[in-house]
Order: sequence, then C-alpha cells, then structure tokens
Amino acid sequence: MAKRDYYEVLGVSKNATPDELKKAYRKLALQYHPDRNPGDKEAEEKFKEAAEAYDVLSNPDKKARYDQFGHAAFDGAAGGGAGMNMNDIFSQFGDIFSDFFGGGGFRGFGGFSGGQQGRARAARRGTNLRIKVKLTLEEIEKGCEKKIKVAKYVPCKTCGGSGARNNNFETCPHCHGAGVVTEVRRTILGQMQTQSVCPHCGGEGRIIKDKCHDCNGEGIVRAEEVITINIPAGVYDGMQLSMSGKGNAAPHGGVSGDLIILVEEIPHDLFERQETNLYYNAFITFAQAAMGATIEIPTLTGRVKVKIDPGTPSGKVLRLKGKGLPEVNGYGRGDLLVQLNVWIPRSLSREEKETLARLDKSPNFQPTPSKAERGFFDKMKDLFN
Repeated sequence: MAKRDYYEVLGVSKNATPDELKKAYRKLALQYHPDRNPGDKEAEEKFKEAAEAYDVLSNPDKKARYDQFGHAAFDGAAGGGAGMNMNDIFSQFGDIFSDFFGGGGFRGFGGFSGGQQGRARAARRGTNLRIKVKLTLEEIEKGCEKKIKVAKYVPCKTCGGSGARNNNFETCPHCHGAGVVTEVRRTILGQMQTQSVCPHCGGEGRIIKDKCHDCNGEGIVRAEEVITINIPAGVYDGMQLSMSGKGNAAPHGGVSGDLIILVEEIPHDLFERQETNLYYNAFITFAQAAMGATIEIPTLTGRVKVKIDPGTPSGKVLRLKGKGLPEVNGYGRGDLLVQLNVWIPRSLSREEKETLARLDKSPNFQPTPSKAERGFFDKMKDLFN
C-alpha cells in the first residue's frame, strides 16, 4: 500500500512552521493515542503514521530530502520514521506527550511515561553511523539490495540492554524514582521552582545495584551486525540515504541512532552520466556514414538496433528516449544520447591508399561549401579583382 504524503498526513502545508507541525502532530496524537483507542488497530496505525510524518518533517535534513525526492529518499533504505514502534515514538517524542497530556495522564509503552521521566529518557540517544556504498550504473538503474557488515554498539545480550546484572536495580534515593529533581529558589519576585534531570540516575529513576560484567553497566557492547539496505533506483553520487534506528544503540535502552548511507557511483566503462541522461560514443566506418547502416548500441538493459541515415556527418548525436536512468522519485526516465564518430584508420595498405585516391577525385567525395562560405569567397574575389 502506497504511503500517504507526509504533509497530507499532518494536514499542513509545505511552508508550515515548526510550531504548526508540532501543533498538528499533537492533535493527531491525542485523537489516535492507543490509550484512547484500546484494541483499535486502525487508530494505532494512524498514530504511527502521524509519528513517522512528524519525525521527517520536524527534522530539517530529513525534510529537505523528502521535499526533493519524496518517500523514495527513505523507503528504499527504511529511513525517515519508517518502522517506528511504540517505544520509539514515546521515547523520541516524550516531551510532546508530556506537555500535551499533562505530565503523565497517559501511559507509554515499554515503561516510557508521558511525564518528566519520559522526557529525560528521550534525551538519551545513540549516535549516528555513516557508511559508504559503492554502486554500478546497472545497480542504480534497477535499484538493488546490499548486505553490509557494520561495527557498532548494540544492546548487551547478557543484561538485555539494561546494564544491570539479573535486572538488579533500586529506586534512585535522590529523585525517588521520578527521574527529575525540583529546586525552589527565593527571588525578588518570590519563590521560583525549576525541574531538571536527576544528575545521579540520569533521568532513569533507578540506580543499578549490580552492574553487568559484560557491558560494565552501560547496556551496550561493540559488535558486528549485518544490515540489509534496499537502494532505490535512480540514486546518484553523493546522495545520502538514512535508516532510522540502525545506528549505535543508546545506553540503558535509549533510542538508537540512525545509519546514514552515502552513495558512491562507480565510473562506467562505456557510459557517462549527467543527472538521468547517459552519454555514449559510437564509432562507425566511413562506408556506414556515407551509405547508411543499422548498428547495435549497448544500453544498461541490453543492446538495441539504431538506423544510420546515408550521409550522416561525424559528430551527429542520436537520442534514444527512455534509455537513461529513472528519476529517484519514480517519475520518468532520462535518455541515452549517442554521438556518432566516423572512425579514421591510422594505417593503410598500398591497395587501400590507391582506392581512396581514386575515390577522392570523384565530385561526390568533394566537400560542398555552405551558402555562407560561398558568399564569403565571392566577396573576397570581388575585393582582389
């Protein structure tokens, strides 16, 4: 099923401000929140759809790629907000739920609340990873799947990413499990109350009593992971794709970073690329150029036959419609432009030289001056006569 336009999902224009985006997302989050629609799968999907749209449009980098390439900028690489689960949504946008749902009026999923503790946990995020993927023009023309082995931080299997051995925690004595501490100060305007993330538990609301020996209490370890990347057709050199949540894992069950994929195009032996068009140099004989012929031209999808008209000059360019590369957003294709070059042999036999000398005396083999050249020669003749 095709994805809806992200702007349509949120009901905003492309020029919407960050505040307008946030307001639109809040409205949909309230309407389709799972706690208000228990057991309603359709509401849950719309809740996820709205989160995915907001994840992309609220991020300037992702929004710029989406505005240029549409869903293709993310779909092929599962980027943007694709694949977000409830834990991702509540942890990543915990501040929105906290502000809107009144500091915990709705429960989260997987232990994430909508209050200050949820906001503290949302701040813990794994770092992004960047890799480079080399692609041939043939792979770019069709799109392809790549399996890449990436060294990264992953959740510790021994403790399940919690950092605690045998899940041995205790409530933080400083914030009493709230994840935040409140400070009251006296000012000339009266008492001022502020809240901040608890510095002792980092907003967790709990403290590890017995650290996991494999990860030393961090909840993450270095490992290699094989990641499958689906590259959409039509990508270009220097383009960046992203896979949400495929970067480094965050300590203690936070939100994983993204995997940024940089496309590097391998130079082709036959074709040169300019955007979606391809360029190819074809060499023909003098006889083919003079008498006309049918020749075969290679393309990225096979060979095609091309007719050459009699008297074709060297340097003429033929355009093969639709034989270039597809647009990255799936609309239209470029062309293959073929430049015909008459091949001039570097060495000739005695018999070949004699044959060419006879042909050179024929009027048909003499170049015919153009109208402009004839006018110039006549003018020069009048000046010197």
